[in-house]
Amino acid sequence: MHAVLTDLIQLLVLERIEDNIFRGESRDIGSAQVFGGQVLGQALSAAHRTVEGRVAHSLHAYFLRRGDMEAPIIYEVDRARDGGSFSVRRVVAIQHGRPIFNLAASFQVLEDGLEHQASMPIVDGPDGLQDVTEVPVDKLAVIPEKMRRFLTDKRPFEFRPVQAVNFSRTEKRPPIKQIWIRAVDRLPDDPALHQVLLAYVSDYELLGTSVLPHGLPFGRGKVQMASLDHALWFHRACRVDEWLLYSFDSPNASGARGFARGQFFKQDGTLVASTAQEGLVRVLDETHRKTKSADARLQV
Repeated sequence: MHAVLTDLIQLLVLERIEDNIFRGESRDIGSAQVFGGQVLGQALSAAHRTVEGRVAHSLHAYFLRRGDMEAPIIYEVDRARDGGSFSVRRVVAIQHGRPIFNLAASFQVLEDGLEHQASMPIVDGPDGLQDVTEVPVDKLAVIPEKMRRFLTDKRPFEFRPVQAVNFSRTEKRPPIKQIWIRAVDRLPDDPALHQVLLAYVSDYELLGTSVLPHGLPFGRGKVQMASLDHALWFHRACRVDEWLLYSFDSPNASGARGFARGQFFKQDGTLVASTAQEGLVRVLDETHRKTKSADARLQV
């Protein structure tokens, strides 16, 4: 298996300290703080470790504080309920003695029921599309260093945007986009692992949809963005080592917050999962940017 994917799986497995307590490490992927998808995936992984014979069907989470990439994260699982068909788990992620993240996840025994779903958008398939890391050299020169690293480092997933990313100028666009996503190598046949990896990758690109109508410069630091909450519903089984279309839209931005929704489709059009997220989207002037930098140094 590809080394970067192996490392991600090891990152999400967690060390068991007690029956309901787990410890995880972090990786710097070029973001300003611990990547939200990492904490989301690790918390779901911890919850999965306390459930048998059931699969996750939904999770709801709140991001409370910035994560410290240099310190371990402790995950405490509360076995809230085990019923005849459903189990509920509550997970708190802790650093430096304070909670940084809360998650509630529900698990269900597999059963048949009514079936219907939304249609997949009609877009180009992944073949022939460029990966997001394939940025022309002249475009890399105008991108800030941290963003440049985020775009060019080797990743555990391939990302092929349907709409080309415009690095050179601002452009106002409708708050709709799609991207094809696939793990870089074949994965084990473990449904829980595929759910955890889907949770991890579901935090990519989602909130950014809410700024598309406003023509903000790409990666220029004029906007402060941070996830506030995240919800994910698993509708059907899927494999993240096969192409999935992640389709986004943002129906609202107001009050310095952006709201975005997402849907994951298999190539045959099967809807496998849905997401929703609200996050801080604050446009900064020079004074705000200096204050933000100072605050970032003080927060741990």
